[in-house]
Amino acid sequence: MRRLLLSLLLLSFFVSPTFSQKKQDVFKILDTELEKARVALNTPGFAIAIVQKDQIVYAKGFGFKDVENQVPVTENTLFAIGSSSKAFTSAVLGVLSKEEKIDFDARPGKYIPELRFAEPWMNEQIIVKDLMAHRTGLPRHDFSWFMFPSESKSELIKRIEFQEPFTGLRQQWYYNNWMFFLQGEIGARLTGKSWEQNVKELFFDKLGMTRSNFRIPEMEKDADKSFGYSVDLDGKTKRMDYYNIAAMGPAGAINSSVSEMSNWLITWINGGKFKGEQIIPEDYVKEAMSAQMVVAAGTPSKEHPDVQFSNYGYGWFLASYRGHYRVEHGGNIDGFSANAAFYPTDSLGIVVLTNQNGSPLPNVVRNMVADRMLNLEPSDWLGETVKRLEEAKEAQAKAKAVADSTAKASLTKPSHILMDYTGTYEHPGYGKMEIDLKNDTLFVQTGLLGGFLEHKDYDAFNLFLIYQGEPNRDNPFVLQFVSNMTGDISGLKASLEPALDPIEFKRTPKENELSVDDLKKYEGAYLLMGVQEVKIYIKEEKLYAFVPGQPEYELVNIGEHEFNLKVLEGFKVKFEEKDGEIIAVNFVQPNGTFRGERKKVE
Repeated sequence: MRRLLLSLLLLSFFVSPTFSQKKQDVFKILDTELEKARVALNTPGFAIAIVQKDQIVYAKGFGFKDVENQVPVTENTLFAIGSSSKAFTSAVLGVLSKEEKIDFDARPGKYIPELRFAEPWMNEQIIVKDLMAHRTGLPRHDFSWFMFPSESKSELIKRIEFQEPFTGLRQQWYYNNWMFFLQGEIGARLTGKSWEQNVKELFFDKLGMTRSNFRIPEMEKDADKSFGYSVDLDGKTKRMDYYNIAAMGPAGAINSSVSEMSNWLITWINGGKFKGEQIIPEDYVKEAMSAQMVVAAGTPSKEHPDVQFSNYGYGWFLASYRGHYRVEHGGNIDGFSANAAFYPTDSLGIVVLTNQNGSPLPNVVRNMVADRMLNLEPSDWLGETVKRLEEAKEAQAKAKAVADSTAKASLTKPSHILMDYTGTYEHPGYGKMEIDLKNDTLFVQTGLLGGFLEHKDYDAFNLFLIYQGEPNRDNPFVLQFVSNMTGDISGLKASLEPALDPIEFKRTPKENELSVDDLKKYEGAYLLMGVQEVKIYIKEEKLYAFVPGQPEYELVNIGEHEFNLKVLEGFKVKFEEKDGEIIAVNFVQPNGTFRGERKKVE
């Protein structure tokens, strides 16, 4: 027995350094491979951390967090993690569920009484779990918050009632940021604290995530932060402004570093525990990383027959990666991309954060590292990605050449003068856009984004949004203006949600401020059709029309001698002038135009 024990101790003594050396060799290989990936994908900078069981075994920065000044990325550099924030949001509800403060099978309206969905069946059947697994039947409606941001949570809740579904409940998985906003608000209603406070107190404070934060000002004042960059297919890099996600924070507002995100992954790998403390309920951990909805078929490809399945839990994507169960979630927000992943049965976690907008690097690096750490034969993830990017570049060049060769000036004209398209256009599920005419060009302002219109065909115009300081020439939105029965521009349609028919915005013409003296020239009695007397008069400094047997109508000036009836869409009056005097009025309505001559004052 003594001899056996001595042999085991000797074996341990000699084997451990070998394992340690092998690990160091892997990390040296990774140092070279990861820098090669950064250069090949034209990535300004990124950071990565690898955790095993309850330890960070590798953490390093590559490239630059400030390209202009060549300041290197470190493992402590803060990046925006985008939608990798979602697992934090759902986990707040997981903690509250353990405390029996929330029932995942209850309707969300139980916790947000004023919440309404667009269809009765949605109000009756959607439960909290559906919000957590992207299975409500609602498409993304992302432009509602991206183009029309708001710091008002109550305003955003009101918009949801007017966002149409595209399919039935639990019939199809469809990513939806709005439902994670609702989860954040449910948590806030139950605790009396904001989503930010809940995440900080329940997770950041307990996991030593002392520099992780939720707001741009907090990010900006940190000494070790990264700027965000866009990189085009030619490799040209441009710094991007940080994006203020406002009240939509629960869907993707967290800024963090790979060193602090490692503690988050360690917690999940260890069944919700960190340093012996149960941070996330163990039952919730199991439920959140188990399949709650099928995302797609996830069938094996010819190139990767051992990568399969595509499911979703609560704030996590699930798949089988070469025989290993993988739980992960990416993140993309202006100038940044991210991926946080763990392999629970292998006690392995990998987090990759980069300052490249819409970057493939986080997924490529995650897979490269997973192959090495799981002792798998490395696949050429980088080579495949570079090839796809080259193909995309070629396709883009061909498409541009075709577009340039077929481009021609429109042979049609708008049905109205440009001034007639100005006004406020509003959809209750999205927001307001203002269209103004300046120097023969129509300009659009959505609240966050501005842009300008170029005539396309008839009453269709291309909208070129000014995004990050430049017009988005490659992907304009088409705005189709629509008219009412009297021929006036009454609204516009825009394909802001691919899963639905174009969204229609109702137009309100811009009101012109006229003085009482200006209004006085319209006052008087008019004999309509030579029979009925109509009175035009001023009351409380506003102009009104009164037709016997009908209520009085306030008139809103929209142009020279032209007024809308404030409460009746498609009805307006036009006054006629001769020799500086108003001589008649025309009531323009869907069933015709009715003229009334002004009665002379005797």
